[in-house]
Amino acid sequence: MDKQAHKTLLIVWHSRTGAARQLAEAAARGARDVAVELDALLNIELKQADQTQAADLLAAQAYLFCAPENLAALSGAMKEFFDRNYYAVLDQLNGRLYALAISAGSDGSNAVRQAERICTGWRLTAVAPALVVNTDAQSPESILAEKTLSTPDLEAAATLGGTLAALIL
Repeated sequence: MDKQAHKTLLIVWHSRTGAARQLAEAAARGARDVAVELDALLNIELKQADQTQAADLLAAQAYLFCAPENLAALSGAMKEFFDRNYYAVLDQLNGRLYALAISAGSDGSNAVRQAERICTGWRLTAVAPALVVNTDAQSPESILAEKTLSTPDLEAAATLGGTLAALIL
């Protein structure tokens, strides 16, 4: 393998209470572990949604989008990321790999459906079913509280990041 041929995994995240950020960080750890195991060079870009530009998307070979479901929809900041970059990259990402990790107070299905429709429009290829981490936050206090995800949830995110890494290396 050409050790100079860097591949890039872009992990775009938005989080208010820490859950989606933890998923993104765990996925990055899983991707790093796979790159080490494969003795391969991998550039892992972990970027907040509001800081991610079209150039970042164009430079990557695969993507992980991590966001909360807010009010039965994709978080506004993640939606804004997709809106802001949609036309700038349309027809330039065709066939690239992606995965989703959604933190939700209940089922997360609406956020998944919304993000999948956007990724279909970008003609991305899903590598796995969306990971939905249910925090069971239902009261105003628990919804707004800083989250600490369980080890199994973080390991699932690490596996997702590792899967994306293995597929592009």
